[in-house]
Amino acid sequence: MVNAFRGNVSDLWCAPGGGVHLGQSLHENLIREVHEETGLSVAVGEPVLVNEFHAPEHGFHQVDLYFRCAITGGVLDDTWRDPEGVVTKRRFFSRAEMASIRFKPDTLPEAAWGGAMLYDPLELLVR
Repeated sequence: MVNAFRGNVSDLWCAPGGGVHLGQSLHENLIREVHEETGLSVAVGEPVLVNEFHAPEHGFHQVDLYFRCAITGGVLDDTWRDPEGVVTKRRFFSRAEMASIRFKPDTLPEAAWGGAMLYDPLELLVR
């Protein structure tokens, strides 16, 4: 998971990810984003979650797709810097540890350790 808030302004953790590049598949974009934000290389598996974030007061609506992945190379390193300088921390959490942190989306543990594809509609955006 990553904390992607410049200047440590939030304690919120999320899965690595980001926007898509035109002409690249979802898998290609995910492989790129995970590497940029963590330094890890991954093989992308099946989708596990579709999550919608929104901020009705700002007219913001984002759809996120989450995939099961396997690490194929690299290690988490505190000296790694993503090209955009947004990610301030990166680390792995056990399911038990996730109970003691703030993270989004709310259904992430169920998606990570569950078996069925999930759909989580219209979760409010938080920082």
